Amino acid sequence: MIAKVQKNAAAVINKQSTWSRILKYKHIYIILLPTILFYLIFRYLPMFGNVIAFQKFSITKGILGSPFVGLKNFADFIGNYKFWQLLRNTISINVLNLVFGFPAPILLALLLNEIRCTWYKKTVQTITYMPHFISTVVISSMILTFVSSDGMINAMRELFGGTKISFMTEPNYFYPIYVLSEIWQKIGWDSIIYIATISSIDQELYEAATIDGAGRFGKAWHITLPGIMPTIIILLIMRVGSMLTIGYEKIILLYNPSIYETADVISTYVYRRGLLEGDYSYSAAVGMFNSVINFILLISANYCSKKATGDGLW
Repeated sequence: MIAKVQKNAAAVINKQSTWSRILKYKHIYIILLPTILFYLIFRYLPMFGNVIAFQKFSITKGILGSPFVGLKNFADFIGNYKFWQLLRNTISINVLNLVFGFPAPILLALLLNEIRCTWYKKTVQTITYMPHFISTVVISSMILTFVSSDGMINAMRELFGGTKISFMTEPNYFYPIYVLSEIWQKIGWDSIIYIATISSIDQELYEAATIDGAGRFGKAWHITLPGIMPTIIILLIMRVGSMLTIGYEKIILLYNPSIYETADVISTYVYRRGLLEGDYSYSAAVGMFNSVINFILLISANYCSKKATGDGLW
């Protein structure tokens, strides 16, 4: 009985202390309020709309009036002849981005950390950041111009005795074009977080390593890289958790029916099936399938990371 009373009293005290902290720091909570409202209105409330994935949705009948069809939309997607092609393309592009694109900003941050000339370092940073601020439409137009029959790449091939290649009509060239353009567009911006993490490493560690006779490579390998490893692990987990997610905007601007074999991914298929053909239930089911697989991958990656390194998102 006494223990129960003490537990209730402790709960009341904790509740009072929580409200007292909120009142004490009310200005901070007021600043936080727009962010909370944004996620509630535009992230959590729309989740109710996922119910159409289990319906044969009709705009005229609405969500409440549309007939319930269970898992039929999911079964239709998995049984679709395009399913394995879409899955293969989505995973292939993401794996290539992970293998080649993920280490690129880490390497850039390590290299920039070794530059001692301030103006040169800032110039390189500015040049590598710039593509991030160019719109996707402009980036895609530049890529199409570079790889066109009269573009820069074919001009260089002819200069060295090669022949012209119609890159955007050959399915085998889409993967490298897309991945290389992603690296070029994001390497500078993605390196910012690593550069910031490197700047927080204790400089006394470098001084001690210098006294012990370590060179630049030794300091980078034994001090800088371990210092940013927790950040690398967290970002890697988040990247693995989005293995079935690719922004459809850039691919739609680049691809054409002749390269659907390698260029068509889940997000572009959802765009065509949902917005262009008006099959909202089917596209919602595909999107939910995508989200569930990503969630499983995220949980699995975090679990493996916690077991292997002790670091994780939670």
